[in-house]
Order: sequence, then C-alpha cells, then structure tokens
Amino acid sequence: MAFAFAKSETPKASGTAAPNTPVVRNADVHWTHLNPKRGDLAPSAATLWGDRNGQQATGFLLRPSDGFESPPHIHNITYRGIVIRGLIHNDDPDAAEMWMPPGSFWTQPKGETHITAAKGDDILAYIEIDSGPYLVQPKEGAFDSGERPVNIDPSNIVWLDADQAGHMTPSSAASANPTPQVAFLWGEVKQGRTRGMFAKLPAEFSGTITSSASEFRAVVIAGNPTYTSPDTGKSETLEPGSYFSSDPSETETTHAISSAADSETLLYLRSNRSYQINAR
Repeated sequence: MAFAFAKSETPKASGTAAPNTPVVRNADVHWTHLNPKRGDLAPSAATLWGDRNGQQATGFLLRPSDGFESPPHIHNITYRGIVIRGLIHNDDPDAAEMWMPPGSFWTQPKGETHITAAKGDDILAYIEIDSGPYLVQPKEGAFDSGERPVNIDPSNIVWLDADQAGHMTPSSAASANPTPQVAFLWGEVKQGRTRGMFAKLPAEFSGTITSSASEFRAVVIAGNPTYTSPDTGKSETLEPGSYFSSDPSETETTHAISSAADSETLLYLRSNRSYQINAR
C-alpha cells in the first residue's frame, strides 16, 4: 500500500519540534465544519495530518455536539474511528442504539447507509482515511462495497504484552513493571505494510518509542503523557487528541514519552514497520 505525502493542510507544529518530527497539540488545531453544506448542524473537524479534501491518507479530529444525530447518509470512502471522549453511536439507521465509550474502535465502509449520533458534555473522536477526499453523500447513492463494519468495545480488545508481541526488548521488559501492552486493530503485520495498533503505557512509565518506518504517526487517545522532542529536547504535556510523528525517513527516530504518575497512556499508532517500546 503506497502513500503520497503531498501538500498537507496539517496545522503548523506548536513550535516545540523541528519539521522532521511534527507535534500537533489538541489545543492548537484549527476547527472547521465537517460538512460545510450543513454548517453549524454538522460536527466540527480539525485535521491532524494529511488533507481530507485531497486524495491522500488523512487523520482528523471529530467534535460533535451533545445530542447530535446525522441524517442517513453514505461516504465515498471507508473510514476508521476511535472514541476519545463521550459516547458515539454509528450504525444502520434502523439499528438499536449501541453507544461506544472512550477507547472504542469502529469502521464505516464506503457506500453503506448509516447514521452517526453522539452524547456527552465533551465529545471527541479520531477519524482516519486511507485516501480522500472525505465526502458526505445522500443515502440514495448507497452501494455495497463488499466491506463490513467493525465495532469493538474496549472490553473486547485483545491486549498482548509488548515483549510478547515483539515490540519491546527483553531487557526493557524486565525493567518495566507493569509491562506496556499493544493491541492489533487493522492491517497486516508485515514489514512495509501499514497497520494500526493501540499501545498502552502504564502509569509512571518512562521510556521511548523507536521507529525507522517511513510512516509513523501517533495520536494520544487517553492520558496526559509528557513528550520530549528528539530535535529540540524540549518536553511538553500532550492532552488527548494531540499528535506526533516522524516524517518519511530511512533513519531511526526515537520518541521519548512518559505517562503521568496517576494515569496510563493510550496511543493509537499507525506505522508501516515495527517499532520498539523501551523502558528506561
């Protein structure tokens, strides 16, 4: 699966990282209407990387209001979603309500008629596409792409210790108590193939994530980790919805990250090569 890193609408980094390891804090993103045709009736959206109006892969934040419910509609492309805050329901218009809590993962196949609803005081989700543009289209254009939706509640996610999954060196694993964990969400676990995973770093974890991938992207889903730029050495707290990455490179990049003392960190990681989580 190839990706073109064309001109991006990604917000400028917060000033704490050099261009080859961009950092985008949730507080610094630019919000617009997800569906301009519906204006304020549509959820707000903010791009973290890529360009949802272009043709490349893109990741963006979704911020619906409490009580939001879309009319039945379709999309021209398949997307993936992760609930960060609040509750989200995404299903066939006639389906019984199934509210997904924070940490849930879902997919919406292209061409399938569905509704999206939300409730909560502060709702936030991460949405990802493999190609654009991201369009909202009338239900009358529905078609069967052959794909089927996936809805995974946090209680159904299968976690593996990072060392068992080959994402942590034995020496580091011995020093980390408890051990970081990972969960496979989508894609093929082969070098050069893009895949999406969760990484759960326990409270008080301090260490690094090292990658030589040509695509490595991380979104904070839960927790308030401290991230240290490999370029400037400056540290900052990243709230949920924040993002860091390595620009395309053949060189190895090490991202230093620490969990807060009272809460674990949950990251969504998109990469086309394996990476190593190392405890200090």
